Amino acid sequence: MYSFVFHAHQKVDRVAYKQLSVLLGPVALPMGISEILHFEGNRGPDAARLKKGDDEPPWHFYQPEGKNKQFIEVITEHHDRLVKELVAGNRQHAAFDAAWLAHALVDGLTPAHHYPYEKELEVIRRSDKQTRHSICSHLLVHGDTARESIKASLKLIGPKGLLMTHTSFEAGASSIILSLNLAKTLPDSQELALLRQSSFIDIFESYARQIEHLNMYKRFYKNGWTQALARDIRLEAAPRMVRIVTLAWYSAILEAGRPKGEKLCV
Repeated sequence: MYSFVFHAHQKVDRVAYKQLSVLLGPVALPMGISEILHFEGNRGPDAARLKKGDDEPPWHFYQPEGKNKQFIEVITEHHDRLVKELVAGNRQHAAFDAAWLAHALVDGLTPAHHYPYEKELEVIRRSDKQTRHSICSHLLVHGDTARESIKASLKLIGPKGLLMTHTSFEAGASSIILSLNLAKTLPDSQELALLRQSSFIDIFESYARQIEHLNMYKRFYKNGWTQALARDIRLEAAPRMVRIVTLAWYSAILEAGRPKGEKLCV
């Protein structure tokens, strides 16, 4: 499943990079797409090493109508570090933050990441997510007895279980995204004006609310993949994913070129 998701993130990054070259011109781009993609997949936020407990994995869930302090802090940190590394001319560090910023933003627009996954996971596990120290602990739940362990684990990985539903949705959505051309995803003049007046975060939050109102994840849980749901991924979610990555990178590049202390995004 993760290979599908990795490639979908890479697809969005590639298209966003092309759109960025339209906005800035290829000569103005500070690094190549291959440098950015180097920090996706096995070097990205979903890397297997993070699942093994070698480090705390990022938690890219977003509630369009809720409190999202941690998520906003993550994308702000990556954006600001990207600006800093662009100013310093450190291509490798800039590529890292560009990749991880893009990954977080795409996750934040994924309907499966709008579900209160952490809250339900803690109910099933009877502990917080930090107690998962291995890949196995991500998949199985230990109860007081073998029967309780099986029952709790099925709530996670059984039919319509928490993890199974999440991964099935992401795998299907990624398959759809990989098949798309996504050529008509250049941010329009209104979005560019809003970016200069406000922040890419405001645009992201607006996108997230628009996607949430389509109830895609609830529809998937009830009926599985349908033509209408696939159409919403194709026409509503995927184009917004490309646009927000383009706008976030564009924001950082413009800010890096401004006089010291003058910010484009606040």
